[in-house]
Amino acid sequence: MGEKPLWEQIGSSFVQHYYQLFDTDRTQLGSIYIDASCLTWEGQQFQGKRAIVEKLSSLPFTKIAHSITAQDHQPTPDCCILSMVVGQLKADDDPIMGFHQSFILKNINDAWVCTNDMFRLALHNFG
Repeated sequence: MGEKPLWEQIGSSFVQHYYQLFDTDRTQLGSIYIDASCLTWEGQQFQGKRAIVEKLSSLPFTKIAHSITAQDHQPTPDCCILSMVVGQLKADDDPIMGFHQSFILKNINDAWVCTNDMFRLALHNFG
């Protein structure tokens, strides 16, 4: 099997970097966003690096660990990368929960940044 396409290499590297930062020091996540970035976290919208980092830093847990089950990456017509991640997370002493997260990555000044980020826990309410 040949080498992965460049967009998959970039997407996979970004995903690994993102969750390593998230799990160790969420305040450092500002390095991957720009002022025009948007985050939707469980339906709540945030725009701009500062607002996004404030939201992620204020999440109500002290310890978290992500386990990635699958990730898919696609190039977009405007030279960005769309990444979708499915996995599980464990926060503090809470039960393990599934999650879905999608990113749009853009190369700005020779650095890949996240312009769009959407996160949802994989919770189902059938009641």
